[in-house]
Amino acid sequence: MDGFNLTVALTGASGAVFGRELLRALEADERVVRIRFVASENSLRVLAEELGVTGRNGLLEKLLGTTPKKTVQHNDADIGASIASGGYPSHGMIILPCSMGTLASIANGLANGLIARAADVTLKERRPLLLCVRETPFNRIHLRNMTLAAEAGAVIFPVIPAFYSKPTDSTEMARQFVCRVLAHIGLPQPGAYVWKADE
Repeated sequence: MDGFNLTVALTGASGAVFGRELLRALEADERVVRIRFVASENSLRVLAEELGVTGRNGLLEKLLGTTPKKTVQHNDADIGASIASGGYPSHGMIILPCSMGTLASIANGLANGLIARAADVTLKERRPLLLCVRETPFNRIHLRNMTLAAEAGAVIFPVIPAFYSKPTDSTEMARQFVCRVLAHIGLPQPGAYVWKADE
């Protein structure tokens, strides 16, 4: 398969700006040929409250600020979508932000919607699955579920932005976090801050 083919999901945890910046970075990256995008029902409320983006219709256009060229949106209820099958070629999946409810579904193999099913497929096919969890403090259930998911092959990648790059605003902070996420999956980004301790 030529070029990266990735699945991206946004779920109902705070941090919608991180998901938006992830989609924008992938849409702009010439190494990426296709992005399969799923927004959970709960994410729609977070998008409205945090970014002022409302409704499912035209959601991608609103998040990207332009017409998508390679990002395709799926409904979380569509368990017959391509990404629900291990036979669909993919380079991995990123859930940003990942709610504790979504984590629980994945960790316990519930596959109760397209997001959880696509994550389940990603794990069984031994492809990269990055769960960018967003919650604090963690209770024991959260910690157990993160352990279960990690033992199954997921990467727990908490939404913890860095400050050593001296971000000018929350968007830049989110953009730099996304750079770290994409570098981890094999897509280092131009403009990413690189820590150099000797400078």
